[in-house]
Order: sequence, then C-alpha cells, then structure tokens
Amino acid sequence: MQPICLTFDNGPEPEVTPGVLETLARRRIPAMFFVVGEKLRDPARHALAARARAEGHPVGNHTLTHGTPLGRRGGTEAVAEIEACEALLAGLQAPERLFRPNGGGGTLGPHLLNASAARRLQAGSHTVVLWNAIPRDFEDPEGWPDRALAMHAEATAPVLMVLHDLPNGAMRHLDRVLGTLQDRGAVFLAEPPEACVPMRRGVALPGLEACVSPDAAP
Repeated sequence: MQPICLTFDNGPEPEVTPGVLETLARRRIPAMFFVVGEKLRDPARHALAARARAEGHPVGNHTLTHGTPLGRRGGTEAVAEIEACEALLAGLQAPERLFRPNGGGGTLGPHLLNASAARRLQAGSHTVVLWNAIPRDFEDPEGWPDRALAMHAEATAPVLMVLHDLPNGAMRHLDRVLGTLQDRGAVFLAEPPEACVPMRRGVALPGLEACVSPDAAP
C-alpha cells in the first residue's frame, strides 16, 4: 500500500475550511493548503490560513486569482499572479515557500508555467508541488470518495492527492474517506513525494521542463 500526501486547493472558505481542519486534527493527519491569494484579502479567510499554519499544515501559493493557467499567459502577467499572492501570504509560508500552479481542471503539462514564471519561482527559492491523483471533488461532490479510495488502492507509487476546501458539499465526506484510509493502514505523508516536486527550493528537478511553456504574447 502506497503512502499518501493530502493537499487542499482553492480555499480558504469559512463554511468549509474549519471543518477540514477539525477532521485533520481529530485524525492526526497532516495536509498542505494551497490558497488563492485574492481570498486572503478577507480577514476571516486570512485568519483561516493562519490557523492552518498554526496547526502545523504548510500553506502555499496557488496564484492570486486561479484564472487562466500561467503557461497560457504573458510573462509579466504570470509573474504578477505569483508575486501578488506571495505578498498576501507574508508570514504564512515558513519554513518553505510552496507554489502550486493552476492546472485548469487537474491536467499536467506545459500549460502550468511559462518561462518567466519558472524563473521567478527559481529566484524566490520556491518549491513547486504538483500531483498524481485528482478525484475531482470540485465537480462531483458525491462521487469523489469512491474515486479517491480507488486511486489510492490502485496506486503503484506514493500518492499526492488534490482535494478542495470549497463550499460545494464535497468535504462532508472527508472524515469517512480518511477513516477508510486509516482502517486500511495508510501512512499519511507530511512532505510531498519527490516525483511530484519538479522544483525544490528554487532548484530545477526532473520533470520541470515538461511543465513550462514559452511566454505567451502579451
């Protein structure tokens, strides 16, 4: 059975993130949270990101707006998406600056970053965290649990699973899913599997080139 690293994208959301944090705390499971920067302009949402960090969960940059993937943008625009979110995250990213690109539905490929974004992440000593399991809770709030459990059961390498703390009802199934995984004997990782990290503290690693496109025309 492969170990699993849990990540939560696109929050924080006052209606959902507290319950996710309470479930993780009760089950003593680590996770990573990749937040949309513009949401942190709301003090209540910023407080939730701070709570996640205080409870031991790393908090990372998931761009300012979670709009068009950075590999399909001009260089200046892509860098601004990174830097604006970074400014809103000030004080929440220690000890490591984490970044997750927007996949536009969960796919991997050169649409994730453009050349300017990659250079900015390297200059900022960021760690880029990708994924290998997308149970699609964001579009299937009821069906994702079976899909997530099957992905883990069938995995042949350590799993990095992306869930979303969004107010669509999907996270009401989180405790059941985590309980099933624990009953199976799953080990939960606090660090992402190496295969899902194409950049570590600004150093390019295998797989980075496959995630980077030339800058789009402005």
